[in-house]
Amino acid sequence: MRILVADDHKLVRDGLRPFLKELDSEAEIIDAASLGEAVAAIEGAPRPDLVLLDLMMPGMTGLDGLTQIKALAPGIPVVIVSGYSSRDHVQAAVKAGAAGFIPKTVGGNAMVNALRLVLSGETYLPSSSFFETTDAAPAPHAAGAPPPFDRLSRREGEILAQLIEGRTNKEIAQALSLQEITIKVHLRNVYRKIGAANRAQAVRIALQSGWDIPPIAPPLPRPAG
Repeated sequence: MRILVADDHKLVRDGLRPFLKELDSEAEIIDAASLGEAVAAIEGAPRPDLVLLDLMMPGMTGLDGLTQIKALAPGIPVVIVSGYSSRDHVQAAVKAGAAGFIPKTVGGNAMVNALRLVLSGETYLPSSSFFETTDAAPAPHAAGAPPPFDRLSRREGEILAQLIEGRTNKEIAQALSLQEITIKVHLRNVYRKIGAANRAQAVRIALQSGWDIPPIAPPLPRPAG
């Protein structure tokens, strides 16, 4: 797999590398610091299989850069990775052909899961795309129906958020100071409430729906020795 990371900040490009390797340990990561470099990489051979694109790097004018890249390689999924993720930004990018929109504020594991969703042929949208650009209330997921995540208790939401970060039951139990058996019970309730059959499907449903992930508690330090 060849992955093009187009961002003018080297710190961002370098920071993404270890997470992108989780998609494919043999992946070749190509850097681009401008639209011109990104275009050159896509026109080269072989072409990348996935493009991560920053909208604010040199050469970009709004969504013109995305449109140009999609025209050069219509079959390659292009995911916007941006510090701006308002509803208008997300919807405009997807309308212009983006296969996903990932805010730079998400955790690394959540980004990997989002990219896996995109590579499976789905579109990833952040939670901001379900909100108005003002302080209006969240838009319903279906006419007259509340989002299934509204049915989760605070603890169930915390556990689902940990799941999206890629943590095991043991790590979740450690982070929340609970027993593993308690985590399993909560997860069964989560699966039932959101209509998931298993762990992987629960993550997929949460990411695809743009669920507003609550803050993640860091794992507790492990005892010495």
